[in-house]
Amino acid sequence: MRKLVTLIFVASFALVSQTSAQTPAQAPAKPKPVAPAARGAAASYDRTLLRPGMLKEKAPETFQVKFETTRGDFTMDVTRAWAPIGVDRFYNLVKHHYYDNMVVFRAVTGFVVQFGISSYPAVNAAWRDAEIQDDTVTQSNKRGFVTYAKTSQPNSRSTQIFISFKDNSFLDSQGFAPFATVDAAGMKVVEMFYDQYGDQPTGEQDQISKLGKAYLDSKYPKLDMIKHATLVGAAGAAAPAAPKPAAPKASAPAAKKPQ
Repeated sequence: MRKLVTLIFVASFALVSQTSAQTPAQAPAKPKPVAPAARGAAASYDRTLLRPGMLKEKAPETFQVKFETTRGDFTMDVTRAWAPIGVDRFYNLVKHHYYDNMVVFRAVTGFVVQFGISSYPAVNAAWRDAEIQDDTVTQSNKRGFVTYAKTSQPNSRSTQIFISFKDNSFLDSQGFAPFATVDAAGMKVVEMFYDQYGDQPTGEQDQISKLGKAYLDSKYPKLDMIKHATLVGAAGAAAPAAPKPAAPKASAPAAKKPQ
């Protein structure tokens, strides 16, 4: 059964949503090499991501994550005390390079920017049912604050996150618990993400999860990308290196561009 995970809010706002992949939840024992997609996609990912149950490490009390994107770099400051369950999940995802080579599929001016669907269908399948328990909301969803996308149902957070462009404090009462911030300089980068597709990709998350980055490259080629998301400072010292890209196979098809 396909799941469409939608951020609930008042009617005057666009939806913030996340979905799980349509492919089977259990990953194959010996995954096939991942063919590179368009726009310089990496040809590999950390195979530990296919086993979410292994990613249970406790996060440091505070740490930073550097995001290298097609619009420049920005840094998130993460505070575990604000939302410890969510931060532990985020720390493990970043440590194993989940957000590398990821398309920023949603940017709505004056509301939010959202990402968190992997470019690799096998990874999306593995995380399909890997929701985490809710955290108590201790901070407000103000400009520059980072929060997980979720549904109206309890304990529905998974891998997708969003950054508020403005004061979205109306989300506080709906259970959206901020866990990090992006400073003023970083927000200048975030606000440059391509936003002219509006919310159209947001309604196609089943397809994005199932087909990966190639689907977005084909239908929404102007969307920006997160090249790398890396733990920095003391927290980054123990992080494994990103997997090295494998040489592309000659038979691997390139993503089809729209006519």
